[in-house]
Amino acid sequence: MTVDLARCLAEAYAVALPHRGQGKVADYIPALACVDPNHFGMALALPDGTMHVAGDADTPFSIQSVSKVFTLALALRRVGSSLWDSVGREPSGSAFNSIVQLETEHGIPRNPLINAGAIATTDRLIDGRDGDAVIEEILAFIRARAGDEGVDIDLDVAFSESETGARNRSLTHFMDAFGNLRHPVETTLGVYFRQCAIAMSCTQLAKAGLFLTMDGRDPRTGEQLVEPHRARRINAIMMLCGHYDNSGEFAFRVGLPGKSGVGGGILCIAPGQGSIAVWSPGLNEAGTSLVGAIALEHFAYAAGWSVFD
Repeated sequence: MTVDLARCLAEAYAVALPHRGQGKVADYIPALACVDPNHFGMALALPDGTMHVAGDADTPFSIQSVSKVFTLALALRRVGSSLWDSVGREPSGSAFNSIVQLETEHGIPRNPLINAGAIATTDRLIDGRDGDAVIEEILAFIRARAGDEGVDIDLDVAFSESETGARNRSLTHFMDAFGNLRHPVETTLGVYFRQCAIAMSCTQLAKAGLFLTMDGRDPRTGEQLVEPHRARRINAIMMLCGHYDNSGEFAFRVGLPGKSGVGGGILCIAPGQGSIAVWSPGLNEAGTSLVGAIALEHFAYAAGWSVFD
């Protein structure tokens, strides 16, 4: 039986809509504090180029930690398995910006999707280059996947990230003290703060994630962007670690690899099926979009897309 995915998306949007405005915006980043929590968009991208959208699907927002998925792919492509010398692959069970485990685990972050692990991943991606060149590589990669040269960095958000980045600086200096950093702290953070400040719409983000639904191959161009086994491992890490200490609950309810960001975006991957992006700025206590998680739970159930089905 063919599933009507447009209907599933519309239903998921309708189910989540009454909750719009609930949750708390990420007000610890001043540039995100003023974002209207009533925004809500969804986009579904299929490998054949079909798109289904609902709500504010074409409104750009700060993707924040969703960017970590793309830098992880690029770092694996550049340095391969040696990346795992700098970062682990286990769930943390802690907040995204926790410093506790770094001390007991000698400066090796638990996984690439918590802040410390993403900073270590970005540090390896730099690989001796100028920070501006690395940012251009990240942007070029995401623009090509989204099919849109308009994807760019929100400089106000990047400045705000840097001005309020004391905890991330602490994490980075801590890793540096253990010898787990290969570049100066401010060089690495200069890239990290800007990658988190990339602004995209749900439509752009869903398109950009499609290569992870197709074992690392861009379905639009046919280019093999990352090796199939690496794409599968990225999806596995997203499933286990993509929502910090809320990852188990998300896997239980949605059943798809996903990555959330405190800007209110979530990118979900249904291997072999499609890529889904949602955005609503109000966050639950774990820092995941409250409305977005509700919508994704309903969509995955209606479409039969849980990897556990």
